[in-house]
Amino acid sequence: MKKIILYIGTLIFICGTWMGCKRETDYIGVTVSPYISNFDLRKLFKNADVTLNNENLGGADFVKGVVISNQAGGNLPAGLLILQNSRIAGNGIDSLRGIAINLGTDAAKYIPGDSVHVRITGSTLKRINGILQLTGVAASNIEKKASGRNIITRAVNSASLAGRPEFYESTLITISKGNVEPVPASGESVAGNKVINDGYGSTTVHTETSAAFANQELTPFADFTGIVFKTATGLQLWPRTFDDIFPLAVIKPSALVITGYLTDPNGADNNYEYIQFKATRDIDFAVTPFSVVTCNNAGILAAPATGWALGGVRTYKINITTGTVKKGQFCYVGGNKNIWGSGSTNISSAVWISSTQYSTVNSMDFGTATANLLANSGNVAGVAVFDGIKVDGNSIPLDVIMYGGNGAVYAAGPPEAGYRITNTDKYSTIQNRKAVAFYGAGTNTSKFAFPSNAGNFTMLGGVYDTKTGLWSTGRTAQFITLTATSPLSTIETATGFTTIVN
Repeated sequence: MKKIILYIGTLIFICGTWMGCKRETDYIGVTVSPYISNFDLRKLFKNADVTLNNENLGGADFVKGVVISNQAGGNLPAGLLILQNSRIAGNGIDSLRGIAINLGTDAAKYIPGDSVHVRITGSTLKRINGILQLTGVAASNIEKKASGRNIITRAVNSASLAGRPEFYESTLITISKGNVEPVPASGESVAGNKVINDGYGSTTVHTETSAAFANQELTPFADFTGIVFKTATGLQLWPRTFDDIFPLAVIKPSALVITGYLTDPNGADNNYEYIQFKATRDIDFAVTPFSVVTCNNAGILAAPATGWALGGVRTYKINITTGTVKKGQFCYVGGNKNIWGSGSTNISSAVWISSTQYSTVNSMDFGTATANLLANSGNVAGVAVFDGIKVDGNSIPLDVIMYGGNGAVYAAGPPEAGYRITNTDKYSTIQNRKAVAFYGAGTNTSKFAFPSNAGNFTMLGGVYDTKTGLWSTGRTAQFITLTATSPLSTIETATGFTTIVN
């Protein structure tokens, strides 16, 4: 009996050792694939050169993928062919990865969208000038299988890129709403290293002085597409052609930016909810009026045909036509001037640009009296600021935020319907070179969560440039606990509130 147990234990050990040598994608009874993904290939590099063979490739011999490089533009490290592919697995991970193959002049034979198979056994995986690449691959070891294949271009922000450089290395990405810093001089070219800020951080965009488009004029605000390289001087985004730099319309700065709100005051909500703003310039509302519209979609799962102007129980409009506020001051729109509901600290000493009894007074122009100016549960809700007091289905807000749950508030149509957005720290009206005008369309799905506890004030913290209208640091939400005796300073001087520059 002891011998049988010993034999079984030995057999289990041998099988476990054999299986441990197999690639993660291999299973008993399954033929080993002759192809290895970039996902698995890149993991073989452990900061030292690796000569590839049948053993460390787990029985594979080839890598296959779609070409994303374009040597014709002259803005790629010389001789590199860049391939993207994904790992075939059912575990749902984002396995899209890229790899550079050092082919010399033969790299120019391939263009974006070409599907190729590359025999890599015998080549060496190494970093040269910071770039992880395969060297020693003969031109005869590459076979083109097709042309015009779809290329995946991921939308990535600067913070994500900086946080996971090897994840994005040698892949094609787009950084949206990149603001060139400093603002380029008139006639300044794209050549060299240019720093862009997309509200999440900074990224360096590199164009060789020898590139075919090096003398083109640099646009100050654009979507920047390119291949990510870890160079000897740091992480960089290299546009392949001038078309990879897609200029965007200059953003109109908002005189009021949304910095906080109270959605669930102590006791009844009636007339105690409010929204906090920060003025980005001096404003006399009698001369330059504004309007604020809130949307509440509780229990309703339909896109609003006229958006913010729908009215009824879903949107409520407040006109701001009197009063003044100074640049950098907080100001408020809401009902009664209490910090946390009935009987709490009176904060009428704050700058109130509108105090409306919204639970008994109908909205201006559209919308009916409502007990909930701001939703505190359920489907997604929002706040938008508009220039002037005329708001219809085509009006575009100056600033807008959404918060709360889900709910189908967008319909692709035709015709499209939903709540219009603008270019902010959270939303982009141009994506993949197409207009995206509504919340819920494209990647415009960002929203803040409901407060963690009932009665919390939601504080939005970011950094806003008053000249460009761009957020150098995007807004994030923090929740401030209020009590009946909380002073006004609780919601105006806490660490983390939105600040303005310029």
